[in-house]
Amino acid sequence: MKVRLSCNYRSAIAWACLAISAGSLAAEPPAPVQINVVAINDLHGYLEPNPQDYAGAQGATRLTYGGIATLGAMLDELRTQDPDLLFIGAGDLIGGSPAISALWADEPVLEALNAMGMIVSASGNHDLDAGKAEFLRQIHGGCESTRPEKACTFRGNYPGSGFPYIASNLIDTTTGERLLPAYHIQEVKGVKIAFVGAVPRNMEKVVSASAFAGLKATDEAQAINDVIPELKAKGVNAIIAVMHQGGDTVEPFDTQDCSQLSGAVVDVAKRLDPAVDAVISGHSHASYQCRVGDLSITQAGKYGHFLTQLQLQVTPGTHHVTNITARNIPADPQNYLPNAKLTSLLEEVRQRSGEKLLEPIGRISTAELDRKENAAGETTLGNLVTDAQLAMTQAFNTQIAFLNLGGLRSDLIQPADSDLTYEQLFAVQPFNNPLVVQELTGKQITELLNLQWNRGSFNPLQVSKGFHYEWDGSRPVGSRVVEGSVRLHGKPVEPLTHYRVVSNLFLADGGGGLATFKEGRRRQDTGISDLEALVAYVRQNHERGIAIGQRSEPRISMTP
Repeated sequence: MKVRLSCNYRSAIAWACLAISAGSLAAEPPAPVQINVVAINDLHGYLEPNPQDYAGAQGATRLTYGGIATLGAMLDELRTQDPDLLFIGAGDLIGGSPAISALWADEPVLEALNAMGMIVSASGNHDLDAGKAEFLRQIHGGCESTRPEKACTFRGNYPGSGFPYIASNLIDTTTGERLLPAYHIQEVKGVKIAFVGAVPRNMEKVVSASAFAGLKATDEAQAINDVIPELKAKGVNAIIAVMHQGGDTVEPFDTQDCSQLSGAVVDVAKRLDPAVDAVISGHSHASYQCRVGDLSITQAGKYGHFLTQLQLQVTPGTHHVTNITARNIPADPQNYLPNAKLTSLLEEVRQRSGEKLLEPIGRISTAELDRKENAAGETTLGNLVTDAQLAMTQAFNTQIAFLNLGGLRSDLIQPADSDLTYEQLFAVQPFNNPLVVQELTGKQITELLNLQWNRGSFNPLQVSKGFHYEWDGSRPVGSRVVEGSVRLHGKPVEPLTHYRVVSNLFLADGGGGLATFKEGRRRQDTGISDLEALVAYVRQNHERGIAIGQRSEPRISMTP
């Protein structure tokens, strides 16, 4: 029996009719769905596990983490919990890589990430180390390369990365358009997740001028904010900024919702549109899961030591994220059964690289040559490399070598009086950066040294033997080098005298905020790379029966 209810607004039951009608039209709000985003940053081509000191809740310890076989196994395990997880990158997955990757133009690294199911990555600065054209080749595939001796030598027909790169603020100055897409939208579990990429605003200071030719970077926050209306029009349900910009914190890597984050990423985060739900960062090689206000900001260290897992509760049908949690998961090989496919890939790379990598070059006399600065800013590894660059460019009558610490990518730590291989030396100087000789006056050299504090912290240049100066931290920035202390072989450096200086191309182009380098005259490309100089120097010393790492006189002093 059907009952027909007639609703007459003048009848006594009108209000009941309205209530029934409203109840039948109102639907239950959709329940949030859980979206898992797993991120990696600053892998730098590290296919194998590698050691690093980390401060955790239980104190500092040296941990050997990472490796593609372990990272693949971690993702396998996480996918048993959520087959729809989204694996992304936050830049510098390639570039500055160990020899085992760089010998092959990082193509095995991109093959590994594709095998892990990466869906998108933001660009970083080191992704562009070989220039715009080569980066685009690495993304899209092909063999026409600025590095023909490396490209397509691992696989005969390199197919490309297999996933897109994004950057909202990286502009091709030839066209005025973005070099890469600004964002990537992934639909999963009935919701749309938008990832918006960004490179560091100061790209011209962290990429050599030749590699960054034809490009410019704009403000990260403004570029991200500019695409928000477009994303809203496309009906996205969550927005995640994936920027290769970072910060640091004194808190241990496993601190949940850390609150002491500082650095460039904080400034950017504070200026982001409120529609941005989370920030996945990189660049500073730190590991954190912090909050700036209500915004979650994460980073997964470096070299594949961690994966960051973000869990978002996303409401279908609207842009509404009800909750976000984050954690950094250590890539500890002891905790996972290696992924078989990636283990096989690694073994193939090792086998095909082995003869070159294991070639003995010389010997080391001490157990450790590293990048650890003493109080004055001098490092034992920096001393070795600057001495190598000075010695191997004597045909150009060089007198002083300068080196930025960022050009040193790995320490030499092993038993004293043991062999050094090509692989170990390559890990120290993986960029194959050309060495450039030019002339600077004594006045310009002093100005250059005073620029070491111009970026808010001390970024000490490493200097070759025979050169010495003293600095006073109590003096104002811009005048901390003690007058009369700058000496070459014990004699004062004269303000108007020209000195033959060698540096890598990055510094010669004024990188690292050291613009005085660009004022040099009689500039010459030596045709020698930093790696070639280091290998030749170590080999030459070995042929003379000399092990590297001998103690030398202090080169930099600090006023007590």
